[in-house]
Amino acid sequence: MSEVKQFRLPDVGEGLTEADIVAWHVKPGDPVRLNQVIVEIETAKAVVELPSPYEGVVTGLLADEGSTVDVGTPIIEVDVSGQGGATEGAGRPATTGVPASSTPAGAPAAADRGSASATATPPSTSAPEPVGAPAGAVTDPVTAATSTPAGAESPLQAAFEPGIHGSPAPKVERQAVLVGYGVKLGTTKRRQRKKDGARPRADAGPAAGNGRAGVRPAAKPPVRKLARDLGVDLAELAGTGPDGIITREDVQAAARQPATPSASAVAPATPAVAPPFPAAPVATTFAQPATPSVPREERVAVRGVRKHMAAAVSASAFTAPHVTEFLQVDVTATMEAVRGLRELPEFAGLRVSPLLLVAKALLVAVGRHPMINSSWDEGAQEIVVKHYVNLGIAAATGRGLIVPNIKDAQALSLPGLAGALAQLTATAREGKAQPADLAGGTITITNVGVFGIDAGTPILTPGEAAILAFGQVRQMPWVHEGELAVREVTALSLSFDHRIVDGDLGSAVLRDVGAMLTDPVTMLAWG
Repeated sequence: MSEVKQFRLPDVGEGLTEADIVAWHVKPGDPVRLNQVIVEIETAKAVVELPSPYEGVVTGLLADEGSTVDVGTPIIEVDVSGQGGATEGAGRPATTGVPASSTPAGAPAAADRGSASATATPPSTSAPEPVGAPAGAVTDPVTAATSTPAGAESPLQAAFEPGIHGSPAPKVERQAVLVGYGVKLGTTKRRQRKKDGARPRADAGPAAGNGRAGVRPAAKPPVRKLARDLGVDLAELAGTGPDGIITREDVQAAARQPATPSASAVAPATPAVAPPFPAAPVATTFAQPATPSVPREERVAVRGVRKHMAAAVSASAFTAPHVTEFLQVDVTATMEAVRGLRELPEFAGLRVSPLLLVAKALLVAVGRHPMINSSWDEGAQEIVVKHYVNLGIAAATGRGLIVPNIKDAQALSLPGLAGALAQLTATAREGKAQPADLAGGTITITNVGVFGIDAGTPILTPGEAAILAFGQVRQMPWVHEGELAVREVTALSLSFDHRIVDGDLGSAVLRDVGAMLTDPVTMLAWG
């Protein structure tokens, strides 16, 4: 007898309510192992890989790639019946306090119990405790899973089982694998299990395709998304893939085809009178609509990281009064120091860039002016000065701007800071930054120089009092030691929250950073 379990979308962050399905790593019919990565989701903060809480065979994907799903919504179904006694009965040790008679060593397998008489106890994964059962008799699958040995049902699987209905179950502390995994006891109701053969197929849908009512065109989620983007109706296509599945090439070929005869027959009826001049066909050329493959306009859904970023910068821009100051700096000595650091054995295998010394200079300036590393508490009407620095580095990714931060950066050595910067930027570019990496920042650097930009007016990261922009380093004529010379010069921009940072404090911080980049020896003296 098959036993299908649903995996519900968890809250992998702090209070997140929805996520986008980025990519499935499995498809119906695939076997899955416990804790195997099955899907990538994009939350408002990061892209996260979700492991499977079950071992078995995938029977259906309940959410398409590109769709937005609320936390707690089922996203995949897995048939776990192939585990046999590993998930129920003899494979699970009796919980402390359960009489030996309640879990006999020779308990029948799930298939045998399905054919037992109506008075027999149903499988423990769905049956309530009989009225009048001994107080010590516990059949809650979550309780049993917390004491299950290796190879049996996982704590993650148990954490996603809805609460047992019937007699109240004992309070159990759930064991979660990812942040936010699990549903609070008593907050959900278990859906009645359908009889075998009555479970709806995951691919069942409205009548669509090949003229057969109730049959959905066979296509994978990425192909469906491509068809939606190109305006192609899958119901009109005949798949060339295995078993008639519609492929990406089928969709692209349909998009390149001219309009159908029925559509083209209507188009010529528009001009009722022949044009008076031979040159009129030129106007007809401009009036032709854009082909589906080259649309004149494109709409991009605002979701995930970009949606969160847009809300954050809007809130910051219209909450904190921004002030930005600029300073041009001769960084010739800093560039020489960077080249020297690259030759030291302590930095072997590490990427040493000017950003490393900019970050170190800002950390030293924060130590000299702690108020710059603070936040505004509107509710308490207090300024919160932080004596630690979680240094944020703004990173542009394909999904939008994110600001992961280096925790306790002030405590790192220069080689340690170089390693942390390299790891942070690599993780961000790969889209693997976790929600914890993006939370708790105290002050930020944005390196606009990598885009060939001299300066800008950066917007504060919400909850922070300052952000430093580091422009490109380029050769410029500069007065050095009383003579005109070609020097390596950059521009620094410091935006700050004027509720917290006065002009003199902001100027002092910017001036100190500039002085340390002009002469790195000053950084050693002050740090």
